[in-house]
Amino acid sequence: MDADVSDSPGTPAEPDRPDHPAGGGPADGSQDTPGAAPQDDASAGGSGADGSAGGTTDGTWGERPRQGPPGRPRPWLRWTALAASFLVLVAAGVGWWLYNKLDGNITTDTSAAAELKAYEKERPRPTARGARNILLIGSDTRSGDNSRYGRDDGGSQRSDTTILLHLAADRRSATAMSVPRDLMAEIPSCHTGGGKATKEQFAQFNSAFELGGTACTIRTVEKMTGVRIDHHMVIDFNGFKDMVDAVDGVEVCLKEPVDDADAHLKLPAGRQKLDGEKALGYVRARKSIGNGSDTERMDRQQKFLGALVNKMQSNGVLLNPTRLYPVLDAATKSLTTDPGLDSLRDLYDLVRGMRNVPTEKVQFLTVPRREYRADPNRDELVQPDADRLFAQLRKDELVAVVPADEIKSGDSQPDHSSGNDTAGRKSGDTGASPTPAPTYSGSNAADDLCGS
Repeated sequence: MDADVSDSPGTPAEPDRPDHPAGGGPADGSQDTPGAAPQDDASAGGSGADGSAGGTTDGTWGERPRQGPPGRPRPWLRWTALAASFLVLVAAGVGWWLYNKLDGNITTDTSAAAELKAYEKERPRPTARGARNILLIGSDTRSGDNSRYGRDDGGSQRSDTTILLHLAADRRSATAMSVPRDLMAEIPSCHTGGGKATKEQFAQFNSAFELGGTACTIRTVEKMTGVRIDHHMVIDFNGFKDMVDAVDGVEVCLKEPVDDADAHLKLPAGRQKLDGEKALGYVRARKSIGNGSDTERMDRQQKFLGALVNKMQSNGVLLNPTRLYPVLDAATKSLTTDPGLDSLRDLYDLVRGMRNVPTEKVQFLTVPRREYRADPNRDELVQPDADRLFAQLRKDELVAVVPADEIKSGDSQPDHSSGNDTAGRKSGDTGASPTPAPTYSGSNAADDLCGS
């Protein structure tokens, strides 16, 4: 074989580039070397008929417009952001200050909690899960700012008004039951402020507060009703006045003019709006309005509280922070509570749970009672009416109340109403009623004090 014709391999032709000869170079003899500079746009994209660059390219990098860095924010935007941040900080600071102010207004009653804990085994157990029973006590102290309303007998005090507020577990109803201060009750052995133990006694109900304070009053109510008291609040005169002023007064109607020097009250007859000072005299007056009985005074207190609740809900006070704050400030300044309600958050949760209760389901009544046989100036419970009412509260059953005149006219069950004795019923009298549950004399927050 000829030496010039060898079997050694040569440089093969590239099958994918048929326009290149077997030597691997371009047809014009130039080399495709790596790293070579790119062709200009005219040769890469072709030329037009006039010799200008053709194709779809945007020109060379040098011909493209410079983008530059993003533009700076305008000065007014920066100032707006700073102002908004400052306002948020100020609002947060003011809110925190207001919260702490209201929170600090509340006085905690730790002594009552300790006393109740010592008698825990004697106290009734809760029977309705989720329901709440709160004892509201109106303090009758004449010390300090309250001295203008009467004589201060060495700092002693009695409960002027006591109301057991039952909040249903579903928070769709509330029942406020008044306990007359002149009601004869079994008062258990309690401890005085000095730690001395008192004897069990059958005495006027409001003397329990004088003997052993809040704890003794709570234990007396629990012994009487079998209802477990979850929380308590003690409010003095000034707290009530300020709350009425915070909602810009409450309207009432008087059939006759009132002139009561002891209650600091002088009012004409007819419809009128009472401020806090006049409202306090109105709910405390006894001998100058109506028949002068404590029974009528309690009914007047219940209706006034109902009107106060109605105004707070109808005017949107509970949903308006700017209007709610004065009410909370007034309430907390003169409020003493147990440790479970001694913070603004606890009170807010309580109010929030009540704000959806329809006003017609906020009901007021007094324990069934009658004139005490041994003393016409005192009251005693009517049985079995009272025990039936207490059982309804324990079981979280809805309590039905109607005006007293409807009770007397026979529209409801007279044997279950307040102030009616079942001993006089005739044999065979079934006491039929259109209502499925016992009905009691009372009112609700939707009632108009002027009857219109």
